[in-house]
Formats: sequence, C-alpha cells, structure tokens
Amino acid sequence: MFQLNLLLALIWLALTGQFTPINFFFGFALNYALLYALWRNTGEAGQPSMRYFVRMRRLIVLVLFFAKEVVAANLRVMLQVLRPTLSARPGIVAIPLESRSRVSIMLLANMLTLTPGTLSLEVSPDQRVLYIHAIDVDDVEKFRARIKDTFERRVLELLE
Repeated sequence: MFQLNLLLALIWLALTGQFTPINFFFGFALNYALLYALWRNTGEAGQPSMRYFVRMRRLIVLVLFFAKEVVAANLRVMLQVLRPTLSARPGIVAIPLESRSRVSIMLLANMLTLTPGTLSLEVSPDQRVLYIHAIDVDDVEKFRARIKDTFERRVLELLE
C-alpha cells in the first residue's frame, strides 16, 4: 500500500505540474485519505492493507509528538541558559527497555539525542537498558517514567 500511495503521489505531482515538497506531501496525504476510504470496508482489520493505514497514522502521531517535544525542549534549555544562576541538575539515567528490536532501540535513542537537553550514551550489551544524560533531572523516577510513557510507548506502537 505504501508503494501505491507513493506512486499516486508522484502521479499527483505530474498532473499538477508543481514539483515541490509541499505539493508532494499534500498529494501523499490526499491519496492516503482516498485509499483509506476505498479499503475501509473491503476486509478485516488484520489485512495487510489495513495495517498500513494504522501504521501510517501512528507514524504521523509520532512525528507530530516528536516535533512538539523538540520545541518544548528547546524552550526549556533556552530558559536554563538565560537564567542568571545555573539551577540545572545534570544526571545519567538508566532507562529499562521493553523493546528487544534493534531498530526500535535505535529510533528511541536517536529521538532522545535529537531532543535538546538529552543525550543517549549507551545501550547495555544485553539491550535491556538505555543510558541517557539529561541536563536537568529533578526526580529520576519521574524522568524515567516520562521517557517510557511518551517516547518509548510511541516507538513501540509504531514498530512492534
């Protein structure tokens, strides 16, 4: 279904004659909605074509969540830097991982590294713990729960 959606988006570009990224994403989204409307009533929810629509929706939610987190983290780091006194409490936190997939661990680690204020340091050899450096950790358990309930949960929903 992804290939069909991609092909239809390229056809959309050719028909409109505007070869811009925004037009491509508009065509991709439009074709996604049309394909969903066509395939919605044609089979069971476990059918591969329906899984594409669920997974694509989860991908969009993950991308929007990540964009929101990056903006919020930028603001938090900016406020830390602009304060007259440094009140940050940096620390290294061990995050126990539910996932055993290398791809999901890699995606989670990269998302955390790209979020200002956090840096993925290492994954344990048994791939059960991810070590993260954060510039401001007030409560370790609260920080750990936030990472697991937001970032890791969304990555697992998408990939596993």
